Amino acid sequence: MERPLVAIVGPTASGKSDLALRIAEAFSGEIVNCDALQLYRGFDIGTAKTPAEARRGIPHHLLDVLDPQTSFSAGDYSRAAREVIAGISSRGHLPLVVGGTGFYLRGLLDGLPGLPGRDDRLRERLRAREQRRPGALHRLLRRLEPSAAARIHPRDTQKVTRALEIRLLTGTALPALSAAEPLEGFRLLQIGLAPERSLLLNAIAARTRQMFQQGLIEEVRQLLKHGLSGEEKPFESLGYKQALAHLRGQLSLEQAIQATELETRQYAKRQLTWFRGASKHTAQIVWFTGFGFDPAVAESCLETVGKFLSG
Repeated sequence: MERPLVAIVGPTASGKSDLALRIAEAFSGEIVNCDALQLYRGFDIGTAKTPAEARRGIPHHLLDVLDPQTSFSAGDYSRAAREVIAGISSRGHLPLVVGGTGFYLRGLLDGLPGLPGRDDRLRERLRAREQRRPGALHRLLRRLEPSAAARIHPRDTQKVTRALEIRLLTGTALPALSAAEPLEGFRLLQIGLAPERSLLLNAIAARTRQMFQQGLIEEVRQLLKHGLSGEEKPFESLGYKQALAHLRGQLSLEQAIQATELETRQYAKRQLTWFRGASKHTAQIVWFTGFGFDPAVAESCLETVGKFLSG
């Protein structure tokens, strides 16, 4: 018999975490984070991580599980999340996967082909090559794996490096997605939050200023004080790279805030494009127009989950 699984998706600042808490309280749920940055310890304010005291005693999984220096792929997430979800179900509780990292969610649901692990020595050689000749890695990938190069932006050095790493370690073309093993044993309900555009932009602006007012600059200062260099992956994320640039004298505080807001708006647009894209799972998303913290939206979502669980 298939067990129930609920996912809550949508753009940043749409109220996914608030809605997840409501659903978890109503249906004995446990929350599984699906935000790539919330995995990292110490990165709290800029990721809008729900504080421990605001979690209402509801178990949260895959939060604060990584050191900032640790790399974590979509495949790593898929394996970890599947184990967590199985454990939640075994306890008779409802797993609630919550977050806006679409590629992680797709990896969880559809699986990813078996791939070699990270090779730090190879990565260092590739990094040095890119530093000597910017763009060299994408040109190399274009020569070795044209189809993969066509899918990856030349400036996305992280993805270019990973694609080259796989190609050089295996000596063969990147495996097809059809080689992946989808999640089995669960029936899925996906809830999507899509606030009206102008309201979402206002929410993003308000959240951005609130993050800086609540101490994002000080959070970054403390992370650096405790030994981080600023080159770790979480510092590439929205808010953190701008706060870091401010501390290094490259941006004024107001410039950092404005740059964060602009990039967050662009990111929210990409998220909606991803979740509205053509795939077997995104086609099944039940969309609600509004924020997850809106009482009317929350009640409609609770009703939808109730019907799903009784069906």
